[in-house]
Amino acid sequence: MAQSDPEKPSSDGSDRSVGSDRLSPTQPRRLRPSGGYRNLRSYQVATVVYDATVSFCDRFVDKRSRTHDQMVQAARSGGKNIAEGSRAAATTSQTELRLVNVARASLEELLLDYEDYLRQHRQRQWHKDDPEARAVRAVGQPGASDPTAQSDPGRHWKIYARWLEHTDPAVVTNTLICLIHQTNYLLDQQISALERDFVQAGGYSEQLAAARMAERQKPPSRPTTPAAPNCPRCAKPMALRTARTGAQAGSQFWGCSGYPACKGTRAL
Repeated sequence: MAQSDPEKPSSDGSDRSVGSDRLSPTQPRRLRPSGGYRNLRSYQVATVVYDATVSFCDRFVDKRSRTHDQMVQAARSGGKNIAEGSRAAATTSQTELRLVNVARASLEELLLDYEDYLRQHRQRQWHKDDPEARAVRAVGQPGASDPTAQSDPGRHWKIYARWLEHTDPAVVTNTLICLIHQTNYLLDQQISALERDFVQAGGYSEQLAAARMAERQKPPSRPTTPAAPNCPRCAKPMALRTARTGAQAGSQFWGCSGYPACKGTRAL
């Protein structure tokens, strides 16, 4: 039986778990962006895998068996941990990276369950270069489907429906193996990008400390001196002076620049 190799994604390989929050003009920009997971190809395919696994288990696996529950939970863990990691990106790089790794491990476990199903039922597993596998990958190529399906799980399902709704469980199983390989490849790319960003820019704590240090190194703002008025007696420009004696000693006031010839004053 041929062993499938990890298949490259049908969209570009720039999939990242860190998206961008859409901030209104009144919202302060966060130190690290988060969210945006719904636009990730990895999340979209993981969602299809989850929906298809629920359908597959209900149709072809005994609901009373432990395998039924384990496969559904593993499939659910894939998409949900991608989403949770994306949202956690704003405050903790470590949690984000850990959750993406959990998603990757859960889908690997699910992949083995599908491979076990084919082996135990004496069914052939598609090789990555088989016509059937190539056909599954082709529908996800750029321009092969409606772009609006990218953010709509229901419409995204439809482009794979001819295989996922097939009456032959071997066809459904092999299709899901192809989709899991795609998702795992994308998650590997995300993990590599997250690790690279952490090494180059640091985690949230490091970025927060750097931002605080930059703020403290800003030069202090100098108090502005109000423009000097003219003397009410002689109309000459006045100068800022400090009282040396009397009840107002130490306080500032405006004194005529022509002092002592002119002793005009103004309150500051």
